[in-house]
Amino acid sequence: MIRQTDAPAVPRLRGQLRAPGGGGLGARRRPVGFTAGYPVSPTFLRRGLAIGIDIGGTKVAAGVVDIHGNILAEARRDTPGNDPRHVEAIIAELVAELSVGHRIRSVGIGAAGWMDLTNGTVLFSPHLAWRNEPLRHNLERILRRRVTVVNDADAAAWAEWRFGAGQGESRLVCITLGTGIGGAMIMDGALERGRFGVAGEFGHQIIVPQGHRCECGNRGCWEQYASGNALGREARELATANSPVAQALLREVDGDPQLITGAVVTKLALEGDPASRELVDDVGQWLGLGLANLAAALDPGTFVVGGGLGAAGDVLLEPARRAFGRNLTGRGFRPAARVEAAALGPSAGLVGAADLSRLSPRLSRGRAGRN
Repeated sequence: MIRQTDAPAVPRLRGQLRAPGGGGLGARRRPVGFTAGYPVSPTFLRRGLAIGIDIGGTKVAAGVVDIHGNILAEARRDTPGNDPRHVEAIIAELVAELSVGHRIRSVGIGAAGWMDLTNGTVLFSPHLAWRNEPLRHNLERILRRRVTVVNDADAAAWAEWRFGAGQGESRLVCITLGTGIGGAMIMDGALERGRFGVAGEFGHQIIVPQGHRCECGNRGCWEQYASGNALGREARELATANSPVAQALLREVDGDPQLITGAVVTKLALEGDPASRELVDDVGQWLGLGLANLAAALDPGTFVVGGGLGAAGDVLLEPARRAFGRNLTGRGFRPAARVEAAALGPSAGLVGAADLSRLSPRLSRGRAGRN
């Protein structure tokens, strides 16, 4: 069960959306107005249940979430990445399934990609077939409910800040390691989206010029070296070479190297397989290098690392911390950020999406077009 917090304070969301929400334990936040001009009051925090849906590169996870971040019911489906209409149909199935026996006030969608938060549009998603997709409009028409659309990494960071490992941190950077690398920032109680609403795409910083081709179109992106996909790719190469150290990996997939994924490697690493631990260690070193780059630019107090690959825990984070310390600009003469494991696990995205859906400033049916 996700930990509970006291009644939330009222923070800000920078960028294209402002809304009331929660602070960390003991946090003091100054109320500010909505972009649309509404005054902020804690009474605008809608009570009741919300459905959060986290759309990733391989799965759609959904859950019913209460105001304390507790998940009361869950369901999931595979992601059909090449068909936006099919994704919308799956979301409708999940909402219908989870609404049975629950009085749902709102639906929050955390989706991978760059967002126009004002219009609820997915501008571009590297792992899904979305290009200028009016996701919120389509889903509100299908579901006949109020829907909020946010970036999936933002949703996860929000959940960790409200209910998890980031509570009380004024400068938080959250990294989600899954199919790729997602990122989000909470600065002084604000979910920071940047001038155009597309900040936090840390996975697409170019870390190896002319390196591995990325789905975003560039080469050498960080997520090609420090993600679940990268871990699976390296393990498949090792197994395909029929290396004697890869025998445990091959046994796990009945001898077919193409079935090796990052999740398979993570499982074996946690069970103590030396080759899998070495592979995770390599990914951890790439992770630490990227975190050092981010620290030079953003100077956070805490990095929270989550997502599917985050399940490796200290097997991943210890080499990441070492590499972070070795590559940190001004090391030895400056304070260093903490690197912590996410507390909420793979459910953080849906918890955050549900929580953010309660904070939308669309206060009545007459204002349903605003986000």
